[in-house]
Amino acid sequence: MTHSSIAATPSVFYRVEPTDPQTHLFNVTMVVARPAENQELALPVWIPGSYLVREFSKNLQQLTASQGGKAVALKQLDKHRWSAQCARNRPLTLTYQIAAYDHSVRTAWLDASRGFFNGTSVCLRAIGLEDRPHGIEIAPPARIKGWQAATALTPVHVNRAGFGTYLAANYDELVDSPVELGKFWSARFTACGVPHRIVVAGAAASFDGERLLADTQRICETEIRFWHGEGKAAHTHYLFMLNVVDDGYGGLEHKNSTALICSRRDLPRVGEKTVPEGYSTLLGLISHEYFHTWNVKRMRPAEFARYDYNQENYTELLWFFEGFTSYYDDLLLRRAGLVDHAGYLRLITKTINQVLQTPGRNVQSVAKASFDAWVKYYRQDENTPNSTVSYYTKGSLVALCLDLALRQQGRTTLDDVMRALWQRTRGGPMSEDDVLAVLQKLSGRDWSGELQQWVHGTADLPLKELLASQGIDMQADAGATAQRLGLRVQEGGAGITVKVVLSAGLAEQAGFMAGDEWLGIRLADGAGWRIQKLDDLALYAGSERRVTALVSRDRRLLELPLSLLAEARPGETPETVRLAVDNADLARHWLREEQGRDDTRADAKADR
Repeated sequence: MTHSSIAATPSVFYRVEPTDPQTHLFNVTMVVARPAENQELALPVWIPGSYLVREFSKNLQQLTASQGGKAVALKQLDKHRWSAQCARNRPLTLTYQIAAYDHSVRTAWLDASRGFFNGTSVCLRAIGLEDRPHGIEIAPPARIKGWQAATALTPVHVNRAGFGTYLAANYDELVDSPVELGKFWSARFTACGVPHRIVVAGAAASFDGERLLADTQRICETEIRFWHGEGKAAHTHYLFMLNVVDDGYGGLEHKNSTALICSRRDLPRVGEKTVPEGYSTLLGLISHEYFHTWNVKRMRPAEFARYDYNQENYTELLWFFEGFTSYYDDLLLRRAGLVDHAGYLRLITKTINQVLQTPGRNVQSVAKASFDAWVKYYRQDENTPNSTVSYYTKGSLVALCLDLALRQQGRTTLDDVMRALWQRTRGGPMSEDDVLAVLQKLSGRDWSGELQQWVHGTADLPLKELLASQGIDMQADAGATAQRLGLRVQEGGAGITVKVVLSAGLAEQAGFMAGDEWLGIRLADGAGWRIQKLDDLALYAGSERRVTALVSRDRRLLELPLSLLAEARPGETPETVRLAVDNADLARHWLREEQGRDDTRADAKADR
């Protein structure tokens, strides 16, 4: 494909080549057409969408500079910035290598079977030229045949395999367009007039690509109509890049594409009428990352109006951009007909229980959890559940409560609020004040009290009452042994390893610590039992209300007095809940399936 009509001339140009994939090194050549005197260069320390300083410069090596064929001295300014001691307005050439060992969606990977990279890991930034056009040549490996390349960047001179030259309007667009390399399955479809492509690397021969294609198309159509009705979509093209591995899960959103990881066992298989349970999780991931096309990549926190790639970018709004996206990812699967009512209620139940079983919800607000993502969410340890709450899960429950409260009032819904926010911000930066202003306008009343309690406070959300208003009954349920004890453990092999001790639980009261190996129990009559999984506790303890837990800590054997009978306190949150439909008519209105869906798939096809 060639688009030679593109007139912009790159001010900065890169050539990225996986010369010898088995070395795991990308060779990069960067040309700055008209550099400043002593041009400064920098590699980002983080990637938007993943809120952790990752120090990508640790993978950069063999950096050299030249001008007119003569070597130029480089002065390192700090961990990720350099100054080229060059003359002004004469082409500056830099060469370097990037070590690519990260199999995740966040950085770069290269071996003899597959390559992948984000520009934030590979492309040095020419300071002062970020807003100028940038070009990149993606080269094939020299010694491996049959590889392809896929990216959402605008092609200029590109061959049928996808290798060649691409153009970006600026540095932000360049590094927001990851690249997939290798031998992958590829297919295309159109959703509401927008061309889409899926590439899948690493799938087994049993993979049912046609089913994934059809279901992804349905998700995209549902979400485009959610935001725009029958109007024009915000984007002109989109690329899904799915890396299939033995065990993995995750995704990272980009403006016109997304990078995803899933397990092979979670893919649909040819000839099977039923699909793995994990496939619904994969569809939820696809729905989540695609919803980000609007909610965070275009409509975004005011603090993200311009990314600062040199340091953390703080915002208290991740509860909205990740949490509300997490609410809609599964709800829109329901409306698209890809999960039924019961399946959707199971998904909500799981989220509610995750939040209720996190003591940190009583310690930190979801707004502060958003702000602290850089030091808490992405750096989890044994105390994380006791000190913070996920802005994904609690944020999604804030969205649920707001939607149900608006529906109960009867004047508007959260759907209307999201679309009105899109119009108010023109698909751009926004603040919490924008949310409150739209809520006031559409509902006719002030919602600052609710947001203060639900977003900036730590009290539990009014889930039971609001769910009841939409015909859903929230009932207390008997928790699993781990929940009743206040433990998170790893079972298998020789026994039970304690990973987390939840605050105010029975295990904490007994004196358990993360890292303990729980060996067995001794009963009041002196009988001792070896236990290898938590379910053994009920088997051997019987009706005993107290046992002595036998624990190994730092190779010391300890005896911990463990109560097995929790004393209920007034107003105490139940350990687990379950949801049931109490009024089907009310529930159906909230969970309605999308109407007027076109089930034909004539415009979806695998590449040949």
